[in-house]
Amino acid sequence: MSDPATTTPRAARPAAHASRRPLAAAALAELQARFGPQCSVARAVREHHGRDESPLDVPPPDAVVYAHSHEDVVDAVRIAARHGVPLIPFGAGSSLEGHVLAVDGGMSLDLTRLDRVLRIEPEDLTATVQAGVSRLALNDALRGSGLFFPIDPGADATLGGMCATGASGTNAVRYGTMRENVLALTAVTAAGETIHTGTRARKSSAGYDLTRLLVGSEGTLAVITEVTLRLHPLPEAMSAALCHFPDVAAAVRTASLVIQSGIPIARCELLDALAVRAVNRHSHLALRESPLLLMEFHGSAAAVREQAESVQAIATEEGGGGFEWAVHPEERTRLWQARHMAYFAMLQLRPGSRSVTTDVCVPISRLAECIERTREDLDASSLETAIIGHVGDGNFHVLILVDPDDAAERARAEAANDRLTERALALGGTCTGEHGIGLHKMRFLARERDPATLAVMRALKRALDPGNILNPGKILPPPAGDV
Repeated sequence: MSDPATTTPRAARPAAHASRRPLAAAALAELQARFGPQCSVARAVREHHGRDESPLDVPPPDAVVYAHSHEDVVDAVRIAARHGVPLIPFGAGSSLEGHVLAVDGGMSLDLTRLDRVLRIEPEDLTATVQAGVSRLALNDALRGSGLFFPIDPGADATLGGMCATGASGTNAVRYGTMRENVLALTAVTAAGETIHTGTRARKSSAGYDLTRLLVGSEGTLAVITEVTLRLHPLPEAMSAALCHFPDVAAAVRTASLVIQSGIPIARCELLDALAVRAVNRHSHLALRESPLLLMEFHGSAAAVREQAESVQAIATEEGGGGFEWAVHPEERTRLWQARHMAYFAMLQLRPGSRSVTTDVCVPISRLAECIERTREDLDASSLETAIIGHVGDGNFHVLILVDPDDAAERARAEAANDRLTERALALGGTCTGEHGIGLHKMRFLARERDPATLAVMRALKRALDPGNILNPGKILPPPAGDV
């Protein structure tokens, strides 16, 4: 039933997946009987659910099912299991590595209508939400409570999707990632059984840690329907600062020294000169178009002042200057909104382009070396590129603008991506700090993990999803010798 012609090529298409399983008429009939108008085969609906923010182009799913309840998810998974139909959980579609693409055909299970905040327990600093609740919606619900949920990947992603990809973002240097902020999950296994992992307690040593097994599993092991999250008190005072540097190396050295000095900075973001130019144009700012660090400090008024003074002293020693402070909420929001829109701002520098967007993470002690060598490599590539980083925790992103119809340019971008990953791995890092593996980074996982480790991962997948119906074709590269 899939029709490759329904998707206009946007970039080099991955090789056709050998195991693509078109949705059989019997399976579709059962879905339509159970879900009625919640099951759609309309071309526009399927195309919407067959794309994310990656440059990859794959035929759309054969059908889309909208889940309105946990029971809907259970029934959809059971129908998929009976008929051997691939099922791809879908949230906001904001992922960058092809996580939601229907490489094996089948159905997309849209979870965005599971959008209820179920419980907020201020005394326990926890909230329980359905998987389709977005991070901004949760923080809106927390207004007046004195609490907030800090994980901030930029896009207004769903919390279920953020669990599935192990998201983090600008606040991770102080508050950690989703792995540190998810206490418990409700999920549906590939057999259609409901499982509950974790509790609202702050810690547990009871058996295998299934919560953290599912966080970052990208919908390949179970479908997450509810999440219990750790909340944090709103800080008494917050202040943001901009500091400009003569080059990227000086900015990164400053970030490394700040972390190594033990200063509890809340956010520390790098934008190189091209990224600043893009942000200026997109968000109507007038920042100096040189590399900069955008930082934020949380705590008591005295602590925030002390942190800021310490960071300013370090930055000045590294050639930083032109400090600009934003203490009012409106000013801070404007700056961080501009930072979060950097991806779309970059695309506007070259209308019609797509971005090959990648990330790596390295130990803080090797961050300056990795970014300097990456910048030199990108400058020699003649590609239009920007480096944007959560440099406070050693994670940075490279955005490479490509013409989607130029196969040679795309190949050069992927070659630069390969070199970046090899560089990060050689420095003791990882092929992804927060994007996840999805479809685009599978070849890099095969370089990062040894064969025995990959075999354990494959064994887990076979044990939990023996029919290979849950988001197949993602994360795990085929074993050596397989086609």
